[in-house]
Amino acid sequence: MKITNETKIGILAVVGIILLILGFNFLKGKNLFKKNEYIYAVYQDVQGLKKSNPVVINGLQVGRIESLDGGKDMKRILVTVSLFKDVNIPANSLAVINPNLLGSPTLEIQLGDTTKYLQSGDTLVTSLSGGAFDQAMKLINPVLYEVRNSVKSLDSVLHIITNVFDPTTKNNLKDIIGNLNTTSASFAVSAASLQTMMNVQNGAIAKSLENVSIFTANLNTNNQKLNDILTNTQKATGKLAAIDIEKTLDTLNIAVNNFKEGSAKINSKDGSLGLLLNDKTLYNNLEATSNKINILLDDIRVHPKRYVNFSVFGKKDKGNYITAPLKDDTLKVVNQ
Repeated sequence: MKITNETKIGILAVVGIILLILGFNFLKGKNLFKKNEYIYAVYQDVQGLKKSNPVVINGLQVGRIESLDGGKDMKRILVTVSLFKDVNIPANSLAVINPNLLGSPTLEIQLGDTTKYLQSGDTLVTSLSGGAFDQAMKLINPVLYEVRNSVKSLDSVLHIITNVFDPTTKNNLKDIIGNLNTTSASFAVSAASLQTMMNVQNGAIAKSLENVSIFTANLNTNNQKLNDILTNTQKATGKLAAIDIEKTLDTLNIAVNNFKEGSAKINSKDGSLGLLLNDKTLYNNLEATSNKINILLDDIRVHPKRYVNFSVFGKKDKGNYITAPLKDDTLKVVNQ
């Protein structure tokens, strides 16, 4: 089969286009015959990092920047890293952007020390770095380099203070300072009072110590009296201990039992005292006797001649005997 010139030209053109594409991608770092792995990093400032910028580890390029996406707010920029070398990157590795004064910035991966490695789709820990610019600044003017770092640190501190000390926190701090002033004033007053109390001549503590000294001196003076009191107390407690408490309690129980028996006999009608207290017959007899004595006394008072006669020739008064006690008129006279 004879191939025409047009077919040959077409085949050469296709091969040339394929080689051009392969060469262009090779120059860009793409490998069409091997599937690349992708890891990610997130920054607030990418410092001029662009797509296709190299990704290096210890100075050796292992990948390139695949894409950068900051979204609509541009507060967090997602950097996609394409790795075309099969390397083990520890999970605690750090991704640092190194600006270059003469070229494009690079993304440097500083390897960590853990044995756990990143897998495709994981995210690197990120940090900003001054790179070559900071190194050049440090060599040209070390003082300016230190001032620049100090300004950055001061700016970070002020930013943190501004975020933390909102109006409410400021008011709270004012209140705390006011309370501290009040407390310090109270401490000053307390210190003055304490100094007055601790005065050697007129202080309350000095007087208290003097009183304690006098009290201990009195105790020392009356030591013999205290010993005598303790001795007497010991003798009294010895006598109390020597008392036969059990025998005394037995005697008291016997007395209580006798009292119970006596009160039982008094309440019963067996004895004379019981009959006197409980039998109404004696009471009725005494009441009848008292009534008869009253009648006799009233009859003597009304008819004295019936019982005592001083007349030689007179007669005894007979008849009209009183059969009931007369009313006592002396009470009416007294009341009038």
